[in-house]
Amino acid sequence: QVQLVESGGGLVQAGGSLRLSCAASGRTYSSYIMGWFRQAPGKEREFVASIRWNGGSTYYADSVKGRFTISKDNAKNTVYLQMNSLKPEDTAVYSCASRTSTSLVGVTTARRYDYWGQGTQVTVSS
Repeated sequence: QVQLVESGGGLVQAGGSLRLSCAASGRTYSSYIMGWFRQAPGKEREFVASIRWNGGSTYYADSVKGRFTISKDNAKNTVYLQMNSLKPEDTAVYSCASRTSTSLVGVTTARRYDYWGQGTQVTVSS
């Protein structure tokens, strides 16, 4: 199994920045793709960004492209989500997820991920 622990959430004003971290432990060798998802109250969980552990190729939701950056530190088994120019509509619980498949098919689909962290709250005030 893979254990994921997120950190870095908090309250920030619109236009501000936050950096989320997701530390992976356990059978991390079985993890090939990491993703960030978010869920706002009353809404469905939505894809934010993903990254491959090997090679580092990334993919972003249109709603965050140009504002958010996903990155990784293989030595620390940690994935980051740098969020800039935050908007009130970015308010949500952000969760990281691990996928054991190497395929990029369905990378934006939550049910295609195998392990999940507990989530961290991000609140953007206007």
